[in-house]
Amino acid sequence: MNDFKNSCLNECLFVILGGTGDLAKRKLIPAIYKLSEENKLCKFSVVLVSNLQTNVSQIFEQAQPFITKVNDGLWQKIQDKTRYFKMDFNDSREYAELETLLKKVEAEDHLAGNRIFYFATMPEHFDVISRNFANNKIVSDKNKADACCKSPWSRLVYEKPFGFDLASAKNINKYITQIFEERQIYRIDHYLGKELVGNIALVRFTNQVFEPLWNNKNIDSISINIFEDFGVGARGAFYDTYGAVKDMVQSHMLQILALVAMETPKKLSADFIRDAKANVLNQVEIEKVVLGQYDGYLQEKDVKPNSKTETFAMLKVKVNNKRWDGVTFYLKTGKYLSKREAFVEITFKRVTCLLDYCPSKPNSLIIKINPDQGFYLGLNVKTPGVSNHVTPVSMDFCHTGMFGPNTPEAYEILLSDVIKGDQSAFVRSDEVEFSWKILENINTKRTSVYVYKKGSSGPVEQKE
Repeated sequence: MNDFKNSCLNECLFVILGGTGDLAKRKLIPAIYKLSEENKLCKFSVVLVSNLQTNVSQIFEQAQPFITKVNDGLWQKIQDKTRYFKMDFNDSREYAELETLLKKVEAEDHLAGNRIFYFATMPEHFDVISRNFANNKIVSDKNKADACCKSPWSRLVYEKPFGFDLASAKNINKYITQIFEERQIYRIDHYLGKELVGNIALVRFTNQVFEPLWNNKNIDSISINIFEDFGVGARGAFYDTYGAVKDMVQSHMLQILALVAMETPKKLSADFIRDAKANVLNQVEIEKVVLGQYDGYLQEKDVKPNSKTETFAMLKVKVNNKRWDGVTFYLKTGKYLSKREAFVEITFKRVTCLLDYCPSKPNSLIIKINPDQGFYLGLNVKTPGVSNHVTPVSMDFCHTGMFGPNTPEAYEILLSDVIKGDQSAFVRSDEVEFSWKILENINTKRTSVYVYKKGSSGPVEQKE
């Protein structure tokens, strides 16, 4: 879904709202650096916007540790292209000053007027910022919004979480689609920029060996897993507001489910892919939920002392259509588990056993997203020297081994796609609302949040 050719992308001005936050320093500034290093960003400038008293030099000093092997000359060049603007997002008077600065930067740096506004803020700021952008004509008028690549264009990237429930997501969508065109709006889920997630649809629909088997006649269950071996760290205040279900399931995990379960799109392009994903999400129903909280969570910084926020979630769901009738989907995620990895496991049904010693494992396809990216197909083969006895083996494809260690990071790919106007790896408004609608039923099913030990596989209550 992502074309990453070594050629210059269209010139643009990056405006990062929340420019002093962790996302800007850990991901966005490093992504801009890498795109520049690879000669994909040839002409650009950056404006960082926040309400803190700081400067560009301090922000870059804090961002530099998140880049390996920094070229000092290039780093300084990007820093010279960057300005900082201190403002209160709730003060409507300051937006006119921001627009004056943006025009000044474009004039000084000879930019054509293409703008990317990245909302690296909490979702409660989306509404007020968008409204003031429209009122002050900071974003190109929606009736003149560019459909593809003509200048000048404005594109708005909204970071997850997009809202905090169905009602808030609907309100944000309603407002921003009234003032901006959908083709200008990029709701980001960085997991969709990961190479092996982007590979799911391509591998499935470009290999005849898989698609005929991709149904309830052949597949027993599908498990989507995102495990972390660390806690909330410095994100206690944020995490205690959202928890594992809203932070991970609503976005990353349901998007992966949609890619795995969608019907064949008419074409592997943005609108058709998003149509197919939305159709799946509209058919998902929760059957069981188990929630947990790691021992010691209540002592984490900025966590409420009596918090019931979950740090672990296991959902058993079904997709109510003919293809997946009877197939169980498991979504499992948590913090402070025994390992850090993300993978999708597709377990096929067992064959009729014709041997005295039957295979202990059915065939499976594992799509490893992190940390060892690749595909692993589990087969049963004859054990050497033994009649009628089989041994499970794995046919492996190692992504790094084939393509090397310098695969673009998710945010590099996604920023590149925004510049190119490619929305394939971004989430449409109906997908967001369907995802929140699925989770609305969790509160009625919740009976308890079970405590589990750090370094375990989660609460014992998850076992059926």
